Amino acid sequence: GQLPTWLQGILLRNGPGMHTIGDTEYNHWFDGLALLHSFTFKNGEVYYRSKYLQSDTYNRNIEANRIVVSEFGTMAYPDPCKNIFAKAFSYLSHTIPEFTDNCLINIMKTGDDFYATSETNFIRKINPQTLETLEKVDYSKYVAINLATSHPHYDSAGNTLNMGTSIVDKGKTKYVLFKIPSSVPEKEKKKSCFKHIEAVCSIPSRSLLHPSYYHSFGITENYIVFIEQPFRLDIVKMATAYIRGVNWASCLAFHKEDKTWFHFVDKKTKKEVSPKFYTNAMVFFHHINAYEEDGHIIFDLISYTDNSLYDMFYLKKLSKHLEENTKLTSVPTSKRFVVPLQYDKDAEVGSNLVTLPSTATAVKEKDGSIYCQPEILCEEIELPRINYDYNGKKYKYVYATKVQWCPVPAKIVKFNVQTKEMLQWGEDCSWPSEPIFVPSPDAREEDDGVVLTCVVMTDPKKAPFLLVLDAKTFTELGRATVNVDMHLDLHGMFIPEKDLKTETE
Repeated sequence: GQLPTWLQGILLRNGPGMHTIGDTEYNHWFDGLALLHSFTFKNGEVYYRSKYLQSDTYNRNIEANRIVVSEFGTMAYPDPCKNIFAKAFSYLSHTIPEFTDNCLINIMKTGDDFYATSETNFIRKINPQTLETLEKVDYSKYVAINLATSHPHYDSAGNTLNMGTSIVDKGKTKYVLFKIPSSVPEKEKKKSCFKHIEAVCSIPSRSLLHPSYYHSFGITENYIVFIEQPFRLDIVKMATAYIRGVNWASCLAFHKEDKTWFHFVDKKTKKEVSPKFYTNAMVFFHHINAYEEDGHIIFDLISYTDNSLYDMFYLKKLSKHLEENTKLTSVPTSKRFVVPLQYDKDAEVGSNLVTLPSTATAVKEKDGSIYCQPEILCEEIELPRINYDYNGKKYKYVYATKVQWCPVPAKIVKFNVQTKEMLQWGEDCSWPSEPIFVPSPDAREEDDGVVLTCVVMTDPKKAPFLLVLDAKTFTELGRATVNVDMHLDLHGMFIPEKDLKTETE
């Protein structure tokens, strides 16, 4: 096929790549050592490269020829021959775990630099052109957090906004929104932008020792949207996991009898909006988008009725015949919540406060809290992406993978959230990755551009490829076949040529 001449830059992807080291094997697919890969678009041609992230974790494991650094689903133990004192000391040092820097989930931009990220306090700077691993950054040196999301947001000034959890800091557990500036003052040019991290605001956790797990958050023009779900981490269990010989993932539990709480923080005042908005218990990982309309906050996300998704990626389940063992007990459902921030305070108990045309409701309860029920947009899509120029604004299109009977995607789709129409692309034996939208330089409409996805083949005779679709029609413009094994990845980003430093810089 033919690629648009304007498509110049790098598609950078990240995901777990190595699951066996020596005689040891990770328990969970999400634990594998990070493998970066990239497609560079230059004058109508595509170049591929891949490289393991040279994290401290990678180097220590490779040197020992076994897994010696714990991951979320795999607890690793030091040399069993150590004496009893060394063992006791090792147990104590794991109480507040030294987390891994195996940053295998996503790619983040801060200023002119790019980082591989996961959900711990560590991120690793990388060179997007060579995939070389550069310095390690520890968020906790600059802001009081122990965990952070790998789905940050970027504001119009280019600053990076992210959320982290601060565990039992000064006797409190809270969720912290922090901002990494895109540049530093001229006189401090040698200092890193992390020295200027600002903790914008914090939301106290409803429980000191059971903070909510979250993978992403939402943002509108004036508000931060944070959802405290009853899928929670047990801090005491986590602190004793090493002694008990269990992994950290076993310290996460879904409390289906509890509520899911919505928090909205005003970006200007840095204060939370007061009414208590909530919905039924749910588990979710990905926000799609959020925006404001006529005094309401509207946010779309993909949720589940239980936490079976994580459990399905244990390798012992994946290595058996996939289809029999990995039926989703809960289908991913795209939901739209409509939350009225301005409403008649004297409204009757039991009345629906939503005044926009939507099947979503927000009902006033006796105690003044507001119970929200969503509009169902569609089912069976995951790994959602949008045209990021519409982030925090009213939008139409979401690009996503289509998930059928199991957690592995079979198709990619373009879904119109307004008309509920869906376009699909799929091919036999293919597993496409998260689709990434790249706008054309003179875009007039939201879907002017292309969609990029890496496609792994289940048929060993067929080579994997990069697929380029016209975002409007979802028809294929071209594909670049790669003659090496390509891994199933998680997330990534497209870096336009103008955002790449030249080699001399």
